[in-house]
Amino acid sequence: MITTSRNRINRTSRIDAASKRKKEQFWKRILITDDDVDITTTFKISIDYANSISNNRRIEVHRHNDPSTALSEFQSNFFDLLLIDINLLHMNGFQVCEKILELDINVRVCFMSSGEINREALREIYPAAGCFIKKPVNLNYLIERIKAELD
Repeated sequence: MITTSRNRINRTSRIDAASKRKKEQFWKRILITDDDVDITTTFKISIDYANSISNNRRIEVHRHNDPSTALSEFQSNFFDLLLIDINLLHMNGFQVCEKILELDINVRVCFMSSGEINREALREIYPAAGCFIKKPVNLNYLIERIKAELD
């Protein structure tokens, strides 16, 4: 059988697509919801930087500063972890969490706040809440908490 260049291209593109799908399996997706644009931007830049120096784990960051937009764009079984600020405008982080858990019971949640909170009470009310991140947060600690939650 004679192999044409067209057959080689099709076979190569199928191999490339398969390897791309295989590579994407190692990606984890997180959704950051905070009404402070500086926080969501800084967190995204820090996570993207951690991606650039990591060989084994990649994290795709989606961020929203409006909880309503985050809810409308939320997809079930798409995100692996949510970082939600408790003190959002128009809706608090607990309300956002409740609505999201109605759509996807398996997604993990980390609440963030600059205020104090009883972590044990938080875990009793929201068992999906794997962690609590106090702001301001050291960015290295943030990356480590995210990695721990995704493992």
